[in-house]
Amino acid sequence: MAERIKIGVDFGGTKIEAAALSDAGAFLHRARAPNPGNYDDAIATVRDLVDAAEKALGARGTIGVGAPGSVSPATGLMRNANSTWLNGKPFREDLAAALGREIRIANDANCFALSEATDGAAAGARVVFGVILGTGCGGGAVIDGRPIDGASMVGGEIGHIPLPWPKPDEYPGPSCWCGKQSCLETWVSGSGFQRDYTQRTGKSLSAEAIVDAARAGHADAKATLDAYIDRLGRGLATVCNIIDPDVFVLGGGMSNTAELYAALPDRIRAYIFSDLWSGAVRPAKWGDSSGVRGAARLW
Repeated sequence: MAERIKIGVDFGGTKIEAAALSDAGAFLHRARAPNPGNYDDAIATVRDLVDAAEKALGARGTIGVGAPGSVSPATGLMRNANSTWLNGKPFREDLAAALGREIRIANDANCFALSEATDGAAAGARVVFGVILGTGCGGGAVIDGRPIDGASMVGGEIGHIPLPWPKPDEYPGPSCWCGKQSCLETWVSGSGFQRDYTQRTGKSLSAEAIVDAARAGHADAKATLDAYIDRLGRGLATVCNIIDPDVFVLGGGMSNTAELYAALPDRIRAYIFSDLWSGAVRPAKWGDSSGVRGAARLW
């Protein structure tokens, strides 16, 4: 076989993607398959995608995997995955056995942040915080080019801090799938945005349709979007009070809302424990490719 390559696997809730990168970051091969939604078949899907990449390129690769949740340092088992059938499983070991080599695994939001810090929207920044605003809300921190997992491997889990500075009508807040109440994820995910609109109006619309209605001047949609921006701003200000990133990079479906980038800096300044804030909030350069690119770069 030829020289070694870097293969990343993005283990999503609905699809699994494998991609091979050159040292310069160019895609050499990429393929996706539906996530079958059960443990044994998902392991087999990852194996088949990696096999196909290596056969296509005639090269054997290192493998990094971006996954929901994280591996417990106490048990070695997966935990905190919203694909709950992964929880309690020796995912890293079973993948390594199926692929015949050591793998590296990290939270998918950490992979996203690593990708954008390396050659994406935050390239050159020292402290980067990535936030994925999709069906859920994930976060990851990268400092000096290294993901910060933390002692318990839960570094950056912004989605599961409570909504900061709650207002009377936000208390006690929605229940989260994790068992807690008023997690930031329940407010700033795409599904949380839709829920807030439904509670205001009794109507159900997609997140994209709510944003379109806000732009068209509909009062309830505008109020929903403004509340969303304020809540996200409170969450990002809390991150600033801890690690003060140079750049926030946003991904996921809600990151396509252009209004966020004009409005969030002032919202952050309103809550941060400082007389100034000169950081940046940017959309991801690599979009939904960031996860797989960051996974490949775990090696």
